[in-house]
Amino acid sequence: MQKRLFYTVVLLTVSCNFIFSQEKRVVEKSRIEQHFKAMDYSTAGDEPYGLGFESKKYDSVPAGVITRYHWVDKKFYPGRQRDYWVYTPKQYDSLKPVCLMVFLDGKTYLDEDVKANVVFDNLINKGDMPVTIGLFITPGDKGPGLPFVGIGGNSNRSLEYDSVCDVFPRFLIEEIIPEIKKKYNITDNPQGRAICGHSSGGIAAFNAAWFRPDAFGKVVSHCGSFVNVRGGDKFPEMIRASLTKPIKVFLQSGEKDINGLLGCWATRNKEMAAALEFAGYDYKFVFGEGGHTLMHGGAIFPNTMRWLWKDFGKLKN
Repeated sequence: MQKRLFYTVVLLTVSCNFIFSQEKRVVEKSRIEQHFKAMDYSTAGDEPYGLGFESKKYDSVPAGVITRYHWVDKKFYPGRQRDYWVYTPKQYDSLKPVCLMVFLDGKTYLDEDVKANVVFDNLINKGDMPVTIGLFITPGDKGPGLPFVGIGGNSNRSLEYDSVCDVFPRFLIEEIIPEIKKKYNITDNPQGRAICGHSSGGIAAFNAAWFRPDAFGKVVSHCGSFVNVRGGDKFPEMIRASLTKPIKVFLQSGEKDINGLLGCWATRNKEMAAALEFAGYDYKFVFGEGGHTLMHGGAIFPNTMRWLWKDFGKLKN
């Protein structure tokens, strides 16, 4: 047991060394060109998926309200700015604590590929998921980008999402969620709190629950970037070497997911699923024909929510 825990600590230490590094790794130019070609292929959208009937609005279904907010970070990423949207279901009663689901790259989950708010309307109305506040948040506006010369960019997204450390989870827990709780009655039960993301947002969602299972008990990762960006490729080893955490995990990827400079997304998601299986997690892995988009994840989003929240029972709201 001591060796197992020591190995886990070593892996975490190696991974966390990436987090505040501004250093860019130099990559052969031809490899960068290959990587962009792989991304173009994977994100082309040539996939056999579309939204179903539970992703459509109906006059007979009470619609939730979406409110936009702006935030200037104070403690963890000082001065960084971001927008976030809060979805409040029609059935919300301020006298009763409700569930919370956080969506990273949040605006994309409100757009046409997923329409998460519409799915929430329909499933909450049916009693297929509990009354849930949706927090749809964007990454910080300025930052070091990816840690590679030539493909880095200048946003804070990679630093926040790809880093294997507790900083971003603490940002959510100590800055954003308390602000939300000033206006909404949200449960403190981690099994009533979920977090979701795509690509780097997918690994960030898992990372948040991994480091803070006391705050997030459910994870949805679409095409999660469990590859060699800032240490995320170590997660399968960490899962196998660590005691099982009280989190429920949904993973989705596809055969056209990126096979590029940083690794093979499809392979790494399969390795994540195998590690979760080995360690005895409550998990589900859906592998399809798609690429690095939200098309497949959006198509199955209603059933994903049913599976994620089924341990709350058939609730009539």
